[in-house]
Amino acid sequence: MKCSKKDLHFFNTLTRKKERFTPLRNEEVHMYTCGPTVYDYAHIGNFRAFIFEDLLKRWLEYHGYKVLHVMNITDIDDKTIKRSQEQKIPLKKFTDFYSKAFFEDIKVLNIKPANYYPKATEHIPEMVDLIKRLLTKGYAYKSKEKSVYYSINKFKKYGKLSNLKINNLRIGSRVKVDEYEKDQAQDFVLWKAWIPEDGDVFWETLLGKGRPGWHIECSAMSMKYLGQTFDIHCGGVDNMFPHHENEIAQSEASSDKNFVRYWLHNEHLLVEGRKMSKKYGNYYTLRDLIQKNIDPIAIRFLLLSTHYRAQFNFTFEGLESAKKAVERLRNFLRRLQEADGQSCDEKVIELIKVAELNFCQALDDDLNVSVMLAGLFDFVREINNLLDKNNVSKKEAKKIIEVLQRFDGVIGVIGEIDSNFSLSKKAEILIKQREEARKNKNWEKSDEIRKKLKSMGIFVEDTPQGVKWYLKKN
Repeated sequence: MKCSKKDLHFFNTLTRKKERFTPLRNEEVHMYTCGPTVYDYAHIGNFRAFIFEDLLKRWLEYHGYKVLHVMNITDIDDKTIKRSQEQKIPLKKFTDFYSKAFFEDIKVLNIKPANYYPKATEHIPEMVDLIKRLLTKGYAYKSKEKSVYYSINKFKKYGKLSNLKINNLRIGSRVKVDEYEKDQAQDFVLWKAWIPEDGDVFWETLLGKGRPGWHIECSAMSMKYLGQTFDIHCGGVDNMFPHHENEIAQSEASSDKNFVRYWLHNEHLLVEGRKMSKKYGNYYTLRDLIQKNIDPIAIRFLLLSTHYRAQFNFTFEGLESAKKAVERLRNFLRRLQEADGQSCDEKVIELIKVAELNFCQALDDDLNVSVMLAGLFDFVREINNLLDKNNVSKKEAKKIIEVLQRFDGVIGVIGEIDSNFSLSKKAEILIKQREEARKNKNWEKSDEIRKKLKSMGIFVEDTPQGVKWYLKKN
């Protein structure tokens, strides 16, 4: 079943309402997502944003759109400089290490790669050109210390994304740091003149010796790869101000065009009911969790399972539930691969039709994952009931597998299961011992053997047709 493009709606932060999505180009979507600042390993709050954006991209592709996706790598800002200096490592060597770690992490989480990952340090000429245009048009000015600032009172629409009132802004005062709060809204830096604290981090340009401010980086890189106006810009709500607000001001002042048509922001993540912080002992990178022997796909499922605009509480209890949910879907696929029962054609066709309709309607409604997952597991339960009665033929199972694989192309948690391999002698003996233990109702021994088999990558399932075993592909 094909979903209709006319039914696709997203909540646009800019207008504060849900809108039908219509891209500028008929079959292609241009999308920019805020990538990592590579001064440390990315944490699970970062990955909540990246997984939401992955779901969005996959859903657009499910609709048949070609998605031109750009995600920046911030490898020059206050944080990267400070941390590299603390560790006495050259900036490039330092940021290359964490860039590599980021790409390893997104692969482990089954996040589809972007088309482009522009690094800020490789786009200094584009940033300088943009700043020069803003100076020429009167939106920017040089300070006494030779830094360049953006004059927010010159851009009359400043504050339209974050709902700031221009008359409440601190006109004439300046801020040089990359990150600050709404009550500090003031002229922000575009180009930072070199100071001794920057060490060897600088570029000699027509603007003078220095480095770019954080906000100008995304404006320059997004417009280079996606055009002066593009379809979607994503990021966390913490980036709405000042970063995204400043992007709009810079970009629209330079081009006299609308910068982004749809702004999508994901909400904050809590951990065990509190803001994630090292001082609370609840700060986790992906690698911290993997060291605890947690399946990264369970992490993906958990971070995916709550609507992106809802605040999400990450718990280890939730991780355990996510692990079980993923295994339930994988077991379902394994059962379908083995199905060879009586035909129940009309019932199966109806269940597939309902499942596909629910999937489309839920995700078309601003990526409503809660409704989508509820419908998916209803579908799994109904088909499992038919499998229990041996009422799914091979032909029907193939149709169901095709539907499941299309769904997994969006959620990305099932993968492939291989049932075509030979058991080792040790595994054969263990499976026979487990069957014997079950016959004798020795459930403790049975569970112990199941765990041993699982550690070998072999999964056993007790079905009405007897015990089944499978190998999971990573």
